[in-house]
Order: sequence, then C-alpha cells, then structure tokens
Amino acid sequence: MRAPAPMTGVPRDEGYRAPAEWEPHEATWLAWPHSPEDWPGKLESVRWAYADWIRHLARGERVRLLIPDPTTEAQARVMLLDAGVDLEQIDWIRCTTDSSWIRDFGPVFLRREEEPHIALARFAFNAWALYPQFDRDAAVPLALAEFLGAPRYDATRPEGPIVLEGGSLEFNGVGTLITTEECLLDPAVQVRNPDMTRAELERIFHDYLGIDKTIWLGDGIAGDDTHGHVDDLCRFVDASTVVLCREDREEDVNYRPLRENRERLEGATLADGTRLEMVDLPMPHPLYFRGMRLPASYANFLIANAAVLVPTFNDPNDRIALGILGELFTDRDVIGIHATDLVWGQGTLHCLSCQEPKADFAR
Repeated sequence: MRAPAPMTGVPRDEGYRAPAEWEPHEATWLAWPHSPEDWPGKLESVRWAYADWIRHLARGERVRLLIPDPTTEAQARVMLLDAGVDLEQIDWIRCTTDSSWIRDFGPVFLRREEEPHIALARFAFNAWALYPQFDRDAAVPLALAEFLGAPRYDATRPEGPIVLEGGSLEFNGVGTLITTEECLLDPAVQVRNPDMTRAELERIFHDYLGIDKTIWLGDGIAGDDTHGHVDDLCRFVDASTVVLCREDREEDVNYRPLRENRERLEGATLADGTRLEMVDLPMPHPLYFRGMRLPASYANFLIANAAVLVPTFNDPNDRIALGILGELFTDRDVIGIHATDLVWGQGTLHCLSCQEPKADFAR
C-alpha cells in the first residue's frame, strides 16, 4: 500500500511541538530483536531482556511491537507470556526492519492541543553514516504514520532530505533541545548532512520540532557507534533539570569530554532565559566486547507512564544511579533493567524505544 503523501509546510506553523518524554504516552514502540549481527551470540538473552522490559512498560501503556513474520510473532508471544506480560496491552504490527534501534530510524512524534493532536516528523535515516544496510529501517516512519492515520511532515532542504536520528535529540517539551556537535556538526566523520551549518540545523529544529533554543554539547561517550548521541550522556528529567554523566577516573577516555560538557551546561540557558539545574550521574566501569569499548551509560533510561526504566550493568554504581534517579522521579517507580547483554549491540533502553504521546490529555 502506498503511504499517504506528506503534509505541506512545517509542523511548527500548525502548532506542533516535540513533547517531553515524561508527558503521558499512548504507547511505546519497539522492534522485536531478530538480527544476530546486532547481538553476536546474545540474541536469545536479549529477547528475554525485552520480555522483562515489556512487562514493566505494559503496566502503564500499550506496547506497539514491530514483528517481521508470523513465526517470530508466535515465538515472541510465548516468551512474553512466560515473562508475565499482559498480552492485551500489546499491538503486533507486521513490519520487517534491518535492526531494532527504533529511536533512531523511527519518527519524532509531535503533539498539539487541537485535533489531530499527533503528527510525525520524518527525518531521513542512513544508519548513522556507518553501516550499509538500512533501507527497511528508513521506511518505518511511513508504516507508523499509516498505522496511526497521523499526518506526516518530511524534513527537507533544497539539497534534499535532512538526515537525523532521535537519539541525537533531547527535549524539555517547552522549547529547548540539547544535542552534540560531534554527532551533527563533524565535517569528516559519519557526516549526516554535508555542508549543513549550525544555524541551518537550528532552523530545522525550530520548524519541525518547535524548538526555540538549542544547547550544543561537545563530544559523546566512548564506544558509541553513533558518533556522539546525546541520550548516552545528558537527559532532561524535568523542564529545567538535566542529569549529566560524570566520570571521576582521570585516566578514563570519558573524563575530559564529560567535564567539558559540564562547563558548557554551566553557562547555558533555557528557552525562557533561566539557567539549567544539573545533577551528576555516575558512569559504570568500562565494559568491552572483543576488545571494543561499549557505550554503557545510565543516561540511556526510558521514562514511561508507570516507571523509569534504567539500564544496569552488574556494577557498583548501579545502586547509586538508581538512587539518584529515584530522588528525581518521585511520581513513578525507578526500575533497573539488566542491560549487560543489550549493550553488546552498542545501545540500550532509550536507543531501542520510541514513545508515542497520548493524543488528548490535560497538561
């Protein structure tokens, strides 16, 4: 079936904005893990981690699950039942993907007060300008727009579509975005949009995401194959407060970039002119796979309706990170999800999910 044509104009002119992650969700979208290449030797254990994660998500919202074929769906149903998941909360959407990193190849959901409440901002996806196979992933926003019957805005410029991933964007819901120069402005490594300037990107954020102020951090953390996604190092926990990863071991490669990012945030202001509040979040000890540093980070948590789900790594700092986030999110449970296997794929909970905002609610 041919996907409906995109809307004309830009979503900001129609009153749409990118909501904060803690605003009410209708659902969370996931792509069931099916690629052994993403998790070498770990695919079965990763699926059990998904089942545990979905059990917590389904307590407070629907889970919309992309599944490639009937056989995989039947296997997933048995696994979710064994894990105690309420299958009445699951929508099974037949859609074949190349990978499971739906935060990046999925759309950015937008919301406004008037009907239709929900729209999708679609950016082009090129597998982080790193991997060769991504055509099926790049088509997923079209499938989501068709499933929901939601208007879609395709982000473009005269040179062509804008390449952007959801993991590079962090919103406070009231006009401020945090991103990194390493990911979006590096002129030589994993280049998304050649020759695109900072000012041009900020105009795209303004027009397609409802952003008035962009805060630019420097580099991301070591081991991140996306080349600097912000959701591994800095996250909003309310409209004026962020958690920022901190590395205290001077010999660690993350020590300097995280200190430099803190210095940038100390001088930053929000869209309304007020200063940010910052809370330090520890880093776990380094994890490696086949000699390669993995991007293990507590900042890759997911804020859901009923819980904040936090990746944990069998590390002494797990308890500290959960305690910090528990003090910040007093309106929902903070739950650790074992992510040592997940991070073999070079990402964890936030990278693997995409939240759909609730259409009609009182702010």
